[in-house]
Amino acid sequence: MSSNVHALEGIRPLQAGIDRPNRADVEAAFRTIIRWTGDDPEREGLIETPARMARAFEEFYAGYAQDPVAFLQKTFEEIEGYDEMIVLRGIRFESHCEHHMAPIIGHAWVAYVPNGRVVGISKLARVVEVYAKRLQIQEKMTAQIANSISDVLKPQGVAVTIKASHHCMTTRGVHKPDSDLVTSCMLGCFRDNPLTRQEFLSMAV
Repeated sequence: MSSNVHALEGIRPLQAGIDRPNRADVEAAFRTIIRWTGDDPEREGLIETPARMARAFEEFYAGYAQDPVAFLQKTFEEIEGYDEMIVLRGIRFESHCEHHMAPIIGHAWVAYVPNGRVVGISKLARVVEVYAKRLQIQEKMTAQIANSISDVLKPQGVAVTIKASHHCMTTRGVHKPDSDLVTSCMLGCFRDNPLTRQEFLSMAV
C-alpha cells in the first residue's frame, strides 16, 4: 500500500466537524450496499469485496491527505531570464464526480508564464493529481489547479484546460458515451492578452 494511502487513514476530512469513520464502518457500509443490490455479501465471490472496496476508495480519494501547495514550494531561480510560456500537455487523471461518485476520466493541459522562477514539471502533474483524487466537479477542479499555481508561484499568468468524459452521463442517465466536457481557467496574462491565450489554446486539446 502506498504512503499516500497510509497518510489518508490517519487524517480528518477537509470539512471541520465531520467525524471520519473507521475501516470497519466503511466495510459494513459496503456490505449493506451489496445486500441492497440484491446479492449476498457472504457468498464466496463477494466476501472480500468490502475490504477491497475500502482499499480502492482510499486510493480514489487520496488527495484529501495531500496539500497541493507543498508540491509547488521548491522552485528554481537559475533560469537565465526565461520568461516564455511553459506548457505541460495531456496530464491524464481519474477523478469521481461529487454528485454520483461516478468516474471522471480525462486530461489536463497546464501552462504558466514564469516571473523569475520555475517549478519542476512533475509538480504540475502532482497538483492535478491531488485535486483529481477528491470528489469533484470539473469546473471547480479547473479553477483549483489554476489558483494554486498562481498563488504559490506568482507567475505572470496561469492557464488550465481540462477535457474529460463523465460516467455520470456516459454510462447512466442520458447515456451519451461520445460526449466530453471541456473547461478552462485563464489568469493574469492569459486572461488579459488574447495572443497569449490563443497560443496556449493552440497547444491544448
